Amino acid sequence: MDKIDNDRFIVSVKVGPKGQITIPVEARKMFDIKEGDTLMVMGDKERGIALLKADLFYSLMGDQQK
Repeated sequence: MDKIDNDRFIVSVKVGPKGQITIPVEARKMFDIKEGDTLMVMGDKERGIALLKADLFYSLMGDQQK
């Protein structure tokens, strides 16, 4: 892991045979991701993939229903 500052880091992960990745502990701590949390996977062919906690996503969209 390369730490850039207190708010950023860069880390590589490998995709397993089932298409799964492990979210590094630093990211889980920084974004308060816990077992059982739901994440939204967003993709843009030109910009790449982003993960966002579902509750934050729905909050940003103005819809608290999940």
